[in-house]
Amino acid sequence: MSRTLSRKEFLQVAGAGVAGAALLGAGAGCGGSSYLPSGGSRMNVVVVILDSLRRDHVGAYGNDWIQTPTLDALAKDSLRFTRPYPESIPTIPARRAVYTGKRTWPFRNWVPQKGETFFPAGWQRIPEDQWSVAEILLDNEYDTVLITDTQHQFKPSMNFHRGFNVFDFIRGQERDRYRPKQTAPEELVQKNVVPGNDRSMVEKVRQYVANTHYYRNREEDWFAPQVFLRAIKYLEDAARAGQPFFLVVDSFDPHEPWDPPEKYVGLYGEEGYSGPEPIVPNYSKSDYLEEDELRRMRALYAAEVTMADRWLGNFLDRMDALGFLENTLLFVLSDHGVSLGEHGYTGKVDEALWPELTDIIFYVRHPEGKGSGNTSDFYASIHDIAPTILSQMGIEPWQPMDGQDLTPILEGKGPQREREHFTLGYDDYAWARDERYALVCRNDGSEARLYDLQSDPGMDRDISGSHPEVVRRMWEGYILKDAGGPLPKY
Repeated sequence: MSRTLSRKEFLQVAGAGVAGAALLGAGAGCGGSSYLPSGGSRMNVVVVILDSLRRDHVGAYGNDWIQTPTLDALAKDSLRFTRPYPESIPTIPARRAVYTGKRTWPFRNWVPQKGETFFPAGWQRIPEDQWSVAEILLDNEYDTVLITDTQHQFKPSMNFHRGFNVFDFIRGQERDRYRPKQTAPEELVQKNVVPGNDRSMVEKVRQYVANTHYYRNREEDWFAPQVFLRAIKYLEDAARAGQPFFLVVDSFDPHEPWDPPEKYVGLYGEEGYSGPEPIVPNYSKSDYLEEDELRRMRALYAAEVTMADRWLGNFLDRMDALGFLENTLLFVLSDHGVSLGEHGYTGKVDEALWPELTDIIFYVRHPEGKGSGNTSDFYASIHDIAPTILSQMGIEPWQPMDGQDLTPILEGKGPQREREHFTLGYDDYAWARDERYALVCRNDGSEARLYDLQSDPGMDRDISGSHPEVVRRMWEGYILKDAGGPLPKY
């Protein structure tokens, strides 16, 4: 599409009238400032995580063909960081940084977790000697709530609900062994894989189909709607209870599998497509896909983004109707992106640290309007969330945090400490950037790729061979320095 729809127009296109009316019809004005803790010095906190949402798929970040009216409208009411990055990748290391305010990269003392089929470095529980922001807020009489369908956090080897006195785990996403795989109708499995999908991804689809095929009759049965509807229900309960709360709404969408209702696919898909649906990518080179399959995969992902945006909008509308936007500090972010054939990869491959994987969204909405409508090019990251929350609440952290308090930027000042560069890691690869260059290499510094971001922002042309001095400077001065010495080898 050549024009970005407003949220109102989009809801009409998406057919949200009935569901929207049901969600927004009751209870307006029940919240308000009376739900601040005693003394009125603290506010509620909501953190929304959208897994695998690419920055370049959001209108407020420059996309002109994918419909994200909620995120576009939120940008006008928030401080939006234009160059945010995850502290580390993928799902579990990133969330550990969100919850603790600590750097999880470079994944020292990493122990692979038992029973995992996917365990990149750092894929482990919150260490027992680290405190989560949920534990600190719980001790300060907040209701601490986690609502999510991100099943990795609830595996027996993990402990990510630590500190949450309420947690709602919506079962059935991805590889969650919620129902026997043998119950998946084979024709539905084959409909949702392409001939080039590897065995692991076929089995992911098989488990997912077994988990979901028997109950999906309306849009509210998909996962993003379930997550945000549960979060809406919590808001309604909170409006009656009156206790200040810390709410994490962690939506696994738009992570694969990408199988949104047809009305979303119809916004982007080619008419007459009759092939199998590539709802999961191999985490590999993209040459297993035919051209029409790759186009279809991109359309399915775009459709999933739009569905997640719509249900985020329903949630924010309900926050507004209940008065909670007047007294709630809101963060909306993604944890990483996903490759969709760019640079010859699909999925999340550790060596493919290009913008499609590293670039995230990051919004902070303050109830007093601080930073509203502004942007910042500070290298904000997900481990800045916990110290910012505690600063805004006037609560001292129980241990030093690596992230920065973003309050000065919200107030139109400079950051606590300038970040002239940023580093992150994914398994046994490291990444660094500054104003001019981006560097990708293995943990021992080998296989380095260097890109000039001024002339090549998409990182398409490796210039490491002609600039060895820049590679050495960034490796030694950024990566090794931030890592505190040599990186672990796996």
